[in-house]
Amino acid sequence: MIHLTNIQKSFGSLEVLKGIDLEINKGEVVSIVGPSGAGKTTLLQIMGTLDRPDSGTVIVDGVDVSTLSQKKLSDFRNQHVGFVFQFHQLLPEFTALENIMIPAFIAGKSQKEAKRRALELLDFMGLTERAEHKPNELSGGEKQRVAVARALVNNPAVILADEPSGSLDTKNKGELHQLFFDLRDKFGQTFVIVTHDEQLASITDRTIHMKDGKIMEDGNNNE
Repeated sequence: MIHLTNIQKSFGSLEVLKGIDLEINKGEVVSIVGPSGAGKTTLLQIMGTLDRPDSGTVIVDGVDVSTLSQKKLSDFRNQHVGFVFQFHQLLPEFTALENIMIPAFIAGKSQKEAKRRALELLDFMGLTERAEHKPNELSGGEKQRVAVARALVNNPAVILADEPSGSLDTKNKGELHQLFFDLRDKFGQTFVIVTHDEQLASITDRTIHMKDGKIMEDGNNNE
């Protein structure tokens, strides 16, 4: 699903990624852990085509993304990759339902189709009754579940999450972590999650440990 070969990335004189080789299989839930400054978020952004490496190859869902123009890359990202961030980044002037529908509109889907899919996801999240509420009327856990639904609305192959439970309390954190596995089982998505949460890392299929821009360990948690 994701194939990275010799990924290198620097910002000025700071070498952030130092030759990363990584393969993530379809349907896996993978966590990436490591100290601050290890290169975790930069690696996630390169996987998600939000940033380009200085060198190396990035293949996502069978496509070498380095061959795509900026316009095609934007279209590819919209249709093949979903993002969940630590802070939900919902648009405050729109309802939960409308926030979820926005990526579908960007993808050129009709209002009827976008609404049908958004309502399906809200139902799966247990948020049907919150569809017409704006973000300031939702709890932290509800907002993050809406953000996850927004990431899923175009049925992307890959969901990339950067500290998705970092701003949640223990109860909501546990519910969000379980949600990732429920979504994988129902929709078949691949999840790559950057986290400092040891409990989340321990229950993912694999945990990748990074330090100083390198992968130090890549362990299967199901063995």
